[in-house]
Amino acid sequence: MSSPAGNQSRRLPELTNAGLEATASVTSYNEYNQAIEGSIAIERALTIYLDKREVVTLMTLGNHPELLILGWLHNQRLVVDIEAIKAIQVDWETNSVAITTYTGIEDLDDMLSHKTVTTGCGQGTMFGNLMDEIDKVSMQQPMLRQSAIYDLLKTLNEYNEVYKNAGAVHGCALCSEDLGIEQFIEDVGRHNAVDAIAGYMWLNDLGGEGKLFYTTGRLTSEMVIKVALMGIPVLLSRSGITRMGLEIAQKVGVTLIARAKGRHFLVYHGHEFIEFDAMPAARMVTSRKDSSGG
Repeated sequence: MSSPAGNQSRRLPELTNAGLEATASVTSYNEYNQAIEGSIAIERALTIYLDKREVVTLMTLGNHPELLILGWLHNQRLVVDIEAIKAIQVDWETNSVAITTYTGIEDLDDMLSHKTVTTGCGQGTMFGNLMDEIDKVSMQQPMLRQSAIYDLLKTLNEYNEVYKNAGAVHGCALCSEDLGIEQFIEDVGRHNAVDAIAGYMWLNDLGGEGKLFYTTGRLTSEMVIKVALMGIPVLLSRSGITRMGLEIAQKVGVTLIARAKGRHFLVYHGHEFIEFDAMPAARMVTSRKDSSGG
């Protein structure tokens, strides 16, 4: 995998280019016993070795493995400087990835001893004291136009290629009002998709200022933490939220928008940063309890 344009001044890791097809063709039978040709998502195990030490096994589509591993290292705060990474080598014959650093990871044993199993699809794992990192985060909130939210949601309908063909995946997107959809990645778990986008940003030296992060998955504490650590101030989902996700968003200042589909959305935090310039025609709203489950 070649170095991104404009980043020649940084020492970037050597990366393989081992992305695989995300779907496979299969035959299924419907309720009329008719043969239906279709596609299913391919779920693969990828075991991470960090300086020859086995750390964890991720379940992934395997379509962006190098970006996934880069973002995983970044979001776990196991490596804080991309120039400390010598190589990331994915080998699908052994379903493993070897990460080599130049000088090793200080306090690796301590970081790996603090493990949280998250609610991510297929279960995710967070190492270290990421809540301590969150205490250092404070967002500068941009104003976001309601019309821009609608434009992004409409454009996002053109993506989700794997989901449209096979289902069984989540999608995440890095967006901005000026550039629209900058990167869209699907994986079997939303935590993998967000990590892969974090890897894309890290590799290309992109900051999160003025960006918006979209996910098809629910807004749990893990999602809010990762997006906040990526420096992205707005988090948008077509699904619901959890209480801890909301509490962390309130703490660090992430604008949290959920249940976003068509011309409907719910702003759970940061509504004062939304410019309501495209309100739909008024309708009678009856009081009801909204379920935030995803």
